[in-house]
Amino acid sequence: MPTDQPTQTEDEIFDAEFLDRLRALFLRLRKRKQLKKKGIQSTPASGFTREFKDYRNYTAKDDYRAIDWRLYARLDRLFIRLYEEIQEFHVHIVVDTSASMAEPFADKRITSLKLAVALSYMGLVGNHRVSLYEIGEQVGDPPPPLKGLGNLQRVLDFARNLEFGGITDLEKCFREFQPSRRRYGIIFVISDLYGKSVDEAKEAIHHASGWPGEVHFIQVHHPWEEKPDLDGEIELIDVETQEQRRLWFTPRDRKRYEARYQEFIHDIEYACQSRQIDYQRWRTDYPFDELFLDLLSRGSALSSGS
Repeated sequence: MPTDQPTQTEDEIFDAEFLDRLRALFLRLRKRKQLKKKGIQSTPASGFTREFKDYRNYTAKDDYRAIDWRLYARLDRLFIRLYEEIQEFHVHIVVDTSASMAEPFADKRITSLKLAVALSYMGLVGNHRVSLYEIGEQVGDPPPPLKGLGNLQRVLDFARNLEFGGITDLEKCFREFQPSRRRYGIIFVISDLYGKSVDEAKEAIHHASGWPGEVHFIQVHHPWEEKPDLDGEIELIDVETQEQRRLWFTPRDRKRYEARYQEFIHDIEYACQSRQIDYQRWRTDYPFDELFLDLLSRGSALSSGS
């Protein structure tokens, strides 16, 4: 199995140029927000920028798009939903630090760290609380919540000090993860979603539907994992369990693998959508800035508070 070429160190990534790019991304996101039309926006994301408060009778002066049609079907009367604006969010950023996030493709680790720092920056610049977590065999003890851009250095230190290795227990981590309910939560999970079995992620995601707030899953993957360049006799090594297997890999086997990988992706996407969880695939060779803007433009309350 191939490995990435040597990549940048954390000190080289989180330099002044990277921070300048974050500031530019923030300004681009704010400009996009200002250009959007006011009113209710249809987005593929499950999160809300407002919290439901109450109902009241519909009047001719109200926007018809605010009508709750499900309630109308039950009661045969028109009501609109009232919302309460949320001024401060609690942003939870969860980073998978298992071995598969760093080996054999170091680009996955670098991408995950950049994502964690960029999301933290958006939270801090928006004056929200930011909590950082790592998951592997279990959920690591997070540092105290951070608030204010003056804490950006602590975010950078957290990213630099993360150690990748060991196995992933997605089911256990998703079950035990308990974000705070004191403020409206925005939760970003950064992971390749590779578990002990191919179906573990799909089975574990149902725990995330009970997390309070808006949930986003960002699945980081390397293009080789989707379409491996393998042929002939090969030896596979599980980077998390160190299990080894020698086999003969034919073009027919490669097609079967690629089909199974697409089924794996589809199952995760369906599991998220059926539980109103926003899902985005993140290929390490795609432009970071454009993917990041797309992530926050899909309806996240984090972008509305920027």
